[in-house]
Amino acid sequence: MFGLEALDLARIQFAFTISFHILFPAITIGLASYLAVLEGLWLKTHNDTYRDLYHFWSKIFAVNFGMGVVSGLVMAYQFGTNWSRFSDFAGSVTGPLLTYEVLTAFFLEAGFLGVMLFGWNRVGRKLHFFATVMVAIGTLISTFWILASNSWMQTPQGYEIVNGQVIPVDWIAVIFNPSFPYRLMHMATAAFVATAFFVGSSAAWHLLRGRDNPAIRTMLSMAMWMALIVAPIQAVIGDFHGLNTLKHQPAKIAAIEGHWENVGNEPTPLILFGWPDMKAEKTKFAVEIPYLGSLILTHSLDKQIPALKEFAPEDRPNSTIVFWSFRIMVGLGFLMIFTGLWSLWLRKRDRLYSNRAFLYLALWMGPSGLLAILAGWFTTEIGRQPWVVYGLMRTADASSMHSFLQMSITLALFVVVYFSLFGVGLGYMMRLVRKGPKINEGAEPSHGGPGQQRTPARPLSAADEGNENGDASLNKGN
Repeated sequence: MFGLEALDLARIQFAFTISFHILFPAITIGLASYLAVLEGLWLKTHNDTYRDLYHFWSKIFAVNFGMGVVSGLVMAYQFGTNWSRFSDFAGSVTGPLLTYEVLTAFFLEAGFLGVMLFGWNRVGRKLHFFATVMVAIGTLISTFWILASNSWMQTPQGYEIVNGQVIPVDWIAVIFNPSFPYRLMHMATAAFVATAFFVGSSAAWHLLRGRDNPAIRTMLSMAMWMALIVAPIQAVIGDFHGLNTLKHQPAKIAAIEGHWENVGNEPTPLILFGWPDMKAEKTKFAVEIPYLGSLILTHSLDKQIPALKEFAPEDRPNSTIVFWSFRIMVGLGFLMIFTGLWSLWLRKRDRLYSNRAFLYLALWMGPSGLLAILAGWFTTEIGRQPWVVYGLMRTADASSMHSFLQMSITLALFVVVYFSLFGVGLGYMMRLVRKGPKINEGAEPSHGGPGQQRTPARPLSAADEGNENGDASLNKGN
């Protein structure tokens, strides 16, 4: 069907499940650190706005965290079901790395998550803050191990091949392989940027509907400061990551650039737009800027980058896909930088919270960080093809021996179940976002918090808490 084989369906299935999964950890990473900052600011300033925002975003964090765990488990099982030959070949490397992630990050998160979500009125302030920080650190440790495993597949180091299997001989080299530092920083920063625009979009939504209060303004202000500072940093990290990729995966760079052949000693132009044709071996309708490709990728005006025709046809990534996925990522990145700069301009003129054109931009930029992560992930993973472990094992040799019918049925089931299950979860999370933070306007001042009774912080409830027992009685304690 459509010229697809069982291997193609296995790849589509993994791409489908990981595309769902990667969105949840990205928001989890960013929100965990955001919550730690909010609670820290509340402890330092005693400003109830930060506490109210903490309660609001902790609910969204709880839902997001749960969906991330479920989707991650399903994805992990596919290594054994659909990619058993890869597991047999490289499991001695990837298996321990994923185990380290469970033993360090997951156990750390699980150990303190309950205190963070349900201990607000049961433990002291410092202990609760410590639990929040530990959860935030756990998400970053998880990122460390997951990226170490995936980066090793991109730039394998520290191994020997014995009897057709990879044997690790230097774990430091395995973990800190050449692409790992750049990919770790790139992914962690992307998570913070994605979360900033998610938070900023939520604030813009409420402001556009006339809900203007200190909590909403704080959400937008903090989100735009993060965008202003971190989005340009991400661009710099991306540049270093590109130089590293050029050194270790030149075919990927050639595919990203849609660059088919070098002409004499001429520097490489930058193709802004075009349509790479894999059969014709040329980029049609190319719009080029002379010299700029060499300047960006080699930081010189005369050096060339490798061209796709320098690689055998069977060793070339699909340039059509990665050419455009990369440009989507970069285009969204420039929009993020522009949004951050515009927010600074408006902030200086005291119009950040009232300029409707900007608020609409911030609203529509809400999913931009997540879309950029997906586009970047497609670029990275499809650009690695035809290798599952770069230079060592081809994707065609990594899959299990399933039939086309088996893969068709399981793929269809995944699509139905994922859209049903996670559609409900995402809908519930958006309901929480639309509800907004609960502000106790007119209530008596309260110094309540961890260790003291106040409005219960129920992380999994989207009900109107103020209508259940009365705001005043809750503020005074029961």
